Amino acid sequence: MAQETILIVDDDEDILDLLEYNLGKDGYDTIGLNNTKLMRNILDEEEIDLIIMDRNLPQVEGSEFIEKLADEGYIYPVIYLSAKDKTEDIVDGLERHGDDYITKPFDINILKARIKAVLKRSKGEFDTKKVGNIVYKSGEKKFYINNTPISLTKLEHNLFLELFNSPNILLNRYDLIDKVWHGEDVGLKTLNVAIKRLREKIDPNGDKEYIKAIRGEGYIFKV
Repeated sequence: MAQETILIVDDDEDILDLLEYNLGKDGYDTIGLNNTKLMRNILDEEEIDLIIMDRNLPQVEGSEFIEKLADEGYIYPVIYLSAKDKTEDIVDGLERHGDDYITKPFDINILKARIKAVLKRSKGEFDTKKVGNIVYKSGEKKFYINNTPISLTKLEHNLFLELFNSPNILLNRYDLIDKVWHGEDVGLKTLNVAIKRLREKIDPNGDKEYIKAIRGEGYIFKV
């Protein structure tokens, strides 16, 4: 069985060292970051099983960042590890995609027990959404059409997720580019090619027209 990988984001180097050392001793693979700059790259490249997230980070509030990631389709189990310890802070964190919330200072053994509990829950619980004959399981990050899994690249997955989450709604081409490519300098041709490849994978026979182009405006996911 592959080792579970935990992404730890905290600007306190002592906490990063403590967590990486102790979790490594328990058999986890760990990746430590002191800011959020590389998070998307790591989530794109690595198989992450859990995120441990500080909330007081340089230039960003941790739970707001997690919420933004979730809106983009990056959905993972999250434990907030934070000095924000008021009741409203904890409730706020749990409402922003937190699976658990631990306040600083913390007991490492309690944190390790909470990690085990969250990972155990996440293995058996997938958030499933169904639109028409298409099902999306966020825990697996996979689409199923008529119960058949569809093999997509990360880019295709994120593009389809944007469309899938807004059925029968016209999505502007430039808004799609901004959300899927995260502000990269990408032109309409790149979007059009990505849509073409996505269509070929989700509708190889070309008879469903799941994604309809509206000339000069954008695309609609039709159900």
